[in-house]
Amino acid sequence: MSLKLNILAGYASQIYVTLVGIAILPLYIKYMGAEAYGLVGFFTMLQAWFTLLDMGLTPTISRETARFKAGAISSLAYRQLFRALSSIFFGIALVGGGVLMLLSAHIADSWLKVQTLSQFEVQTALQIMAVSVAMRWLGGLYRGVITGAEHIVWLSAYSVVLATLRFVIVLPVMWYFGYTPLVFFTYQLAVALLDTLGMWLKTLTLLPPLDKSVEAIGWSLGPVKPVLKFSIAIAFTSSVWILVTQTDKLILSSILPLSDYGHFTMAVLVASGIMVVSGPISGAIMPRMARLYTEGKLDELVLVYRNATQLVSILAGTAAITLVFCAEPLLAAWTGDAVLAKQIAPILKLYAVGNGLMAVGAFPYYLQYAIGNLKYHLIGAAGMVVVLIPSVIVAANMYGGLGAGFVWLLMNLLFLLGWVAYVHYKMMPGMHVGWLWGDIVKVVAPGVAVALLVSQVGFDTSGLLNGLLYSLFLGGAVLCAIMVFSYYVFPLTLLKKVRG
Repeated sequence: MSLKLNILAGYASQIYVTLVGIAILPLYIKYMGAEAYGLVGFFTMLQAWFTLLDMGLTPTISRETARFKAGAISSLAYRQLFRALSSIFFGIALVGGGVLMLLSAHIADSWLKVQTLSQFEVQTALQIMAVSVAMRWLGGLYRGVITGAEHIVWLSAYSVVLATLRFVIVLPVMWYFGYTPLVFFTYQLAVALLDTLGMWLKTLTLLPPLDKSVEAIGWSLGPVKPVLKFSIAIAFTSSVWILVTQTDKLILSSILPLSDYGHFTMAVLVASGIMVVSGPISGAIMPRMARLYTEGKLDELVLVYRNATQLVSILAGTAAITLVFCAEPLLAAWTGDAVLAKQIAPILKLYAVGNGLMAVGAFPYYLQYAIGNLKYHLIGAAGMVVVLIPSVIVAANMYGGLGAGFVWLLMNLLFLLGWVAYVHYKMMPGMHVGWLWGDIVKVVAPGVAVALLVSQVGFDTSGLLNGLLYSLFLGGAVLCAIMVFSYYVFPLTLLKKVRG
């Protein structure tokens, strides 16, 4: 499957999923209320924390699927590994979902700052969340197989369908049954079941056939042992990722009233749109780079790596710059509430810059993933967690969401300038300066300059239409400037040779 097509499909899917989720959010708040939406934000955070139980198994099956496609392992060994991982996934889904179910009363009574919703309603919603989270996490195994097989186009189309069901069709369902958290989360559980079922059926078509009269798959966990070291490394990395990206949200869910927490999650949700840029690219290049490394094609691996960095710089840079310079008018146009927009715009700006830095700072991880050695990533990530968690706790308790956003920006900046340089020095000596300057700074700088110039013009940004038009104009100007001064005239020419 073409890498360009995979990236294009991934982008189309991720952009749709993100935009539809963002666009529909004001309607959730309008009809459900800010406090009920705070539960939705808590649900999203729970899904992220639940991935701590993944233990690196999803990335492992994705990588082993790519290696199987490259001929590095046999059909029997691959099927045995898949069955062993399936057993582990089912067991963890039961245990993890059960624990969340048991904790629902404590979370409703002691953790969340509920003001208007009944404790019974909140606790029941949390119990439904527990089952939904377990089901959606279980689908991660099948998603890993599909991604490793590079069936990104199918997965992207399927994600679009599920996102439409999850974000859009829920509105008429609630219109009929009632705009309550129980209706919302019951419907989300039904969609999660459908999601997992569909990916399971697709995965069955990708598994290699075996002659059962000759080859027996068996029910042993032994096939996991050869990949256990890599899985543990990935597990630690995933745990660190959750700690890094979700600690602020967990802390604030206990500090802020549920309605204010809903507003905070609005700002974070908009800023998370920047990660839409890196998601499809990492999903496409990680199995490709793993295959290239297995085949010994190191020059092609570096070429894909640097070109993908530049592509992320173009798109993530444009998104981050636009959000920073248009935060308030964009939020006002989106929510129709100028007061709310002014309140959460500073948080959005901080998270936008932090997410932009994280999008490019994640690239050394993709390189280490392909090689199968995550030593330096583990050390760097552990160091970041040691500094980040206490900093977030202090800043969030003192300054709320604004303090958490400032810590998020600063930590990502220090990681990019310090640890990423060290990793490149160790794994790809001589590449870092050209990568940082040529593939990131020179790409993004013209966009910042154009945004500064446009912001000095006295545009009227009041009102929904004016705010939206201004944001579109500035974002378009930034994108054009970045594309003109970058190596690329069109960002999807991913396999064009990088200069230098």
